[in-house]
Amino acid sequence: MQNFLNKIKLVWTDTILRKRVLFVLFALIIFRLLSAIPIPSIDTLALNSFLANNQFFGILNIFSGGGLSNLSIIMLGVGPYITASIIMQLLTIMVPALKRIYHEEGEAGRKRFTQYSRLLTVPLAAIQGFALLAILETQNILVNLTAFDRITNLIVVVGGAILLMWIGELVSEFGIGNGVSLIIFAGIVATLPSAISAFVFTYLYPTFDSSVIPKLIGFLAFGLLVIAGIVMVTEAERPIPVTYAKRVRGMKMYGGGSTYLPLRVNQAGVIPIIFALSILLFPQMIGTFLTKFNSPIIAKISHLLLTFTQTSVLYAVLYFILVFLFTYFYTAVTFDPEALSTNLQKNGAFIPGIRPGASTSEYISKVLTRITLLGASFLGFIAVLPIIMQYATGITTFALGGTSILIVVSVVLDLMKKVDSQISMREY
Repeated sequence: MQNFLNKIKLVWTDTILRKRVLFVLFALIIFRLLSAIPIPSIDTLALNSFLANNQFFGILNIFSGGGLSNLSIIMLGVGPYITASIIMQLLTIMVPALKRIYHEEGEAGRKRFTQYSRLLTVPLAAIQGFALLAILETQNILVNLTAFDRITNLIVVVGGAILLMWIGELVSEFGIGNGVSLIIFAGIVATLPSAISAFVFTYLYPTFDSSVIPKLIGFLAFGLLVIAGIVMVTEAERPIPVTYAKRVRGMKMYGGGSTYLPLRVNQAGVIPIIFALSILLFPQMIGTFLTKFNSPIIAKISHLLLTFTQTSVLYAVLYFILVFLFTYFYTAVTFDPEALSTNLQKNGAFIPGIRPGASTSEYISKVLTRITLLGASFLGFIAVLPIIMQYATGITTFALGGTSILIVVSVVLDLMKKVDSQISMREY
């Protein structure tokens, strides 16, 4: 505790660090103010009823930073920018030119790569905004719209997504931590008061239900265990020993040191969960859109798609499988054992007992496959955790969101590391 207080004191007394922290707080305040500005022509009663009965929008609201619940001008959140970044990462496999830009051109190449992601965000925001506004109009949430109103709303929500992307990048540059992650984090934390109040008014007030207390205690205890597990798996690494060969130059000998190569158990982060959600939420989006048609056949199809909800066993099984597979897929995309092996060989480094070159690449791939099994299983468990907790406790109002907890814990850990590195740099 004393160490924590000393860190706070150091952050506040250092002028540069204090400015960075205050910039982050100011940016998050602006973000929360923007999330309270609604787009025109909303039927508030219809919106509240729709959100209360639709889990699809509840998940989307997480990644919008809470802006979707109010149908604010930033209702798309950072979702389009995240999607654009993921697409660009995947394209590095299929397009050799992009791979060269990202991996071989250094900092200038990464800046170009980021610029391409920004440009791709605009059409993706337009597509997502058009689909979302069309669904809301079919549900009579957006009423009395003319063609001009539709175009205006689309321009507003696309502009809001671009503005939020810009704020996130400003936080990354002038603040501390990753701006996009902090925006999602702030949106999740902002929903806690309403979630707690909903639980209290459902189970504890005005009629006190004593049978809920044991479930609540078990629920909170299990939540603490989950948080501890997330911290352990997020920080877990498999060290591979690396030795540098000795080199003689003139009368001096260089190298010969030993270090290790850290392979993270969870290389993919929360990206596999985002991938899986985007696929599993697609049937619900189609079903919601089809509800405006009067055909009996289409009505049956719509009903069938809408029954594929988060509370169904089939949803949980498919969710786990998709997260598991996407973890391996994304790890294979972002981590290249051959490139790592080549870099080690160029720098005169080798893994003891393993021949440089192809053998080193195969060994790293083998180790990575084994530890990813644990990371993929853990991510799958975290993804389906809310469904498990609802079945185990019967508490649905204040369900433990595994994805939300994973994002919050990951952002807090990353922020703590960034603060520690800033403090260490100034101490030295």
